[in-house]
Amino acid sequence: MEKLSSMFGNGEKNEAFAKYFIGQSYLNMLAKNQGVGVANVTFEPGCRNNWHIHHKGAQILLVTDGEGWYQEWGKPAQKLKAGDVVNIPSEVKHWHGAAKDSWFAHIAIEVPAEGASNEWCEPVEDEEYLKL
Repeated sequence: MEKLSSMFGNGEKNEAFAKYFIGQSYLNMLAKNQGVGVANVTFEPGCRNNWHIHHKGAQILLVTDGEGWYQEWGKPAQKLKAGDVVNIPSEVKHWHGAAKDSWFAHIAIEVPAEGASNEWCEPVEDEEYLKL
């Protein structure tokens, strides 16, 4: 499968956060102004991040390329495609990543808040992911 050429640039291999991902992701920081982080995150097919929680701050995902998934703890996964927008509230455990057979890219916007942090949790189990 041909590598995705994201409209915002794939960036470098996401080594700083690799331990929180299954598979290879790429990170291209687009802005870090006034406490708002904006990044293009590109996922190889089958790549997904671990369950995680944004404490105090929130996150917005703008899907730009490919097909992927978003899931909140205790809810069914939602299929994502270019043009979809996901508003992730504070304190909601969730994960997102590529479909098994597609590259996937989204712009991740950090919604700032005083004392905001990110808690990384367990990986998304293969057994559950492969059912999607």
